[in-house]
Amino acid sequence: MTSITPETFRAQLAALTARIAGRPLDEALDRWLNAEIGPATHAFAEIKASCEAGVAAGWLCNREGGGIRYGRIFKPTDDLHGFSVDVVDMKDVIGPHHVHPHGEIDLIMPLEGDAQFNGRSAGWLVCPPGSAHHPTVSNGRALVLYLLPQGAIEFTKN
Repeated sequence: MTSITPETFRAQLAALTARIAGRPLDEALDRWLNAEIGPATHAFAEIKASCEAGVAAGWLCNREGGGIRYGRIFKPTDDLHGFSVDVVDMKDVIGPHHVHPHGEIDLIMPLEGDAQFNGRSAGWLVCPPGSAHHPTVSNGRALVLYLLPQGAIEFTKN
């Protein structure tokens, strides 16, 4: 693999978002992503390797709070088909509660142990519009890539 930069990562994600643009964020998309770009695929391995390289280079997950390393690497733009891109690095932690006004697509990439994100192991989790959760990684450490339509997220107080 060539050296990963924010620009090459953006191109990689633009190719991914082109495949999901305009699709409803629902159970059917969840099944499709896990079948087409699931943990056993080359595409999944490439995205995971890019995320790991970005964290190692310091341009991904370059902020920290509440035991979570995080960062929005890209705002929603036309080349990303209206999705923003965030990556978090979490280890056995519960994150802040939030609502997904337009839904959220999560790519779960375990790094240590049998890490799960909200009870799901390696793969994709699609949260429909209006859903809410405390993002939680248990049983180890994982990177989670978030695709948010229009970058919409609403943190709640509780």
